Amino acid sequence: MAGHSKWANIKRQKARVDAVKGKIFAKLSREIIVAARHGVPDPAANFQLRNAIDKAKAAGVPNDNIDRAIAKGSGKLGSEADLEEIRYEGYGPGGVAILIEALTDNRNRTAADLRAAFSKRGGNLGETGCVGWMFDQKGVVSLYQPGTGKVKVEAIDEEALLEALVEAGADTYELAEVEEDVPGAEVFTDPTNLEALSQALEERGYKIVQAELRWIPNNSVDVTEPDQAIALLKMMDALEDLDDVQSVTANFDMADELMSLSMV
Repeated sequence: MAGHSKWANIKRQKARVDAVKGKIFAKLSREIIVAARHGVPDPAANFQLRNAIDKAKAAGVPNDNIDRAIAKGSGKLGSEADLEEIRYEGYGPGGVAILIEALTDNRNRTAADLRAAFSKRGGNLGETGCVGWMFDQKGVVSLYQPGTGKVKVEAIDEEALLEALVEAGADTYELAEVEEDVPGAEVFTDPTNLEALSQALEERGYKIVQAELRWIPNNSVDVTEPDQAIALLKMMDALEDLDDVQSVTANFDMADELMSLSMV
């Protein structure tokens, strides 16, 4: 999962940059709309909605936008029933498998935009199921151990974390930077256990940065050539920049120095 977590961290950095430009407000608002549509429009009683709101607030989405998105999802400001959740699959440079989740009101437009983004950068949009079998959906909790006094963060006590994970029914974990310059861990569990795991870890004193569902690759393709790395990372950026795309996941792994090329 190492490559996956590196890319997740880069996406968090990009999200902070994009938030300044307002680029991700629409995507986060759509996420709130869908969460409110799938459950009650009360974040206290809707874990998915609560997470979507927390993510939006962390990105700086104004409260008025959040309230409007909840109202839309609950049908108070007109119907959002024309928004469809669709998963697309394809291949990047070097045969890297790519899984895309989209929210769209026009399948033809979204497919055409994705096909163009793939083909311009050495990949291709595939048929449904072509790479989906290479991924498992997991609940992921990003956390850190709060410090005391002037120390904001303490190093993760892995023995204590393992004990907590066994009790909470988690699958595994890996150490990761969960916010800029904030070392912590990402914990993986069955999607149905995400809310319970998040609550259990919070009760243990961990600071929960984010709890979400992600597609995790069950095998990886090593990318070692700079040209291929640049082409792949540019493709990931181009796909994520599309208005209808909510998330992009791929099964590549690469060294940190190559991964940093995406930030150039």
